[in-house]
Parts: sequence; structure tokens; C-alpha cells
Amino acid sequence: MKWGVDVEDLEIASKAIQGEEQSFIQLMQLHKKVLYRTAFAFLKNEHDAIEAFQEVTFRAYLKIHTVKEPQYMKTWLIRIMMNYCQDHLKKKKRYISNELLQEMGFYTDNTNLEMEEAIASLSRAEQQLIFLKYFQDTKIKEIAEIENIPEGTVKSRLHKALKSLRNFLTEKGDVDHV
Repeated sequence: MKWGVDVEDLEIASKAIQGEEQSFIQLMQLHKKVLYRTAFAFLKNEHDAIEAFQEVTFRAYLKIHTVKEPQYMKTWLIRIMMNYCQDHLKKKKRYISNELLQEMGFYTDNTNLEMEEAIASLSRAEQQLIFLKYFQDTKIKEIAEIENIPEGTVKSRLHKALKSLRNFLTEKGDVDHV
């Protein structure tokens, strides 16, 4: 058993992989909160997050037979969600400047917007690494297993991503946040 994965959860995942529909429904219920939180973190609104959950449920249903290791089911689902959200954001291209938001009176604290902008400046792989580590609280050892790379490589990539964030925020004059 890896990183506290429940034996019952593994059994549900295994049955879902084998095509058992009731187990698939249980699996999605089991991971519903983490998938919704992931979607909401990327998409920033409830409607889009719910829509993302529905789409990811459909995609997972179609591809669940491709999962080789039941203990990685949660990570597999989160990856599908992150990929869907990033694609969705690219399509929507909803980048609104700080100035426009301030003029409209919707935003008074620039910290979150600047941090989002800084994270958006990273490569897709770096964004996923930051998301797994800091938004999903995934341990470095777990990330290494998921990515099938040494822990040292995860640490160095994480260090590089954080350095890029620091540089981006320093240029903006907001270095205290990283």
C-alpha cells in the first residue's frame, strides 16, 4: 500500500479498471472533492468547475481501462482534470488586466492576481509540479513515483520553478510572496 491508499479504495479502483460501472461511480464519488477543488483552483468559478468535473468523469470513463496501477487512480484523475482545465483556459483566453478589474471595482488585492500571473508564466510541466506540491500537498516522493523520476530531479525542477516565480515577482516588485 502506497502513501496511505486505503485497501478498499484500491479494490474499488481495480474493479472500475475492469469495467465494473458501479465501482466507477463509487470511484468518482470518492475523488469528487479533490477533483472539484482542482477544477475550481484553475477555473475560478463554480459553474466551470462543475462542468469540468462532468467532462472529466466522461473522459475517465472512456479511458479507465488504460490505468495500469490502481494506487495511482487519484493522481490519474487529477492529471486529467488539470489537462482539461488548462485546455479550457487556453480556449477561453480570459485574461483581464489588473487595471480593468480595478476600474470595474471587482478586485482590490493584487496579490492573488499577480501570483496567478506568475504561475501562468511557467511551463505547463512546472505549473503541474507547483500545483501538485503546493495546492494538492503531494509529497516529493509521491511526485517522483508519479512522474517515474528520481526525487532529486523533482526537487531540482521544483527549485527551478520557484526561482522562476521569484524572478517574475521581483520584476513586478512583489518578491515577498514566494
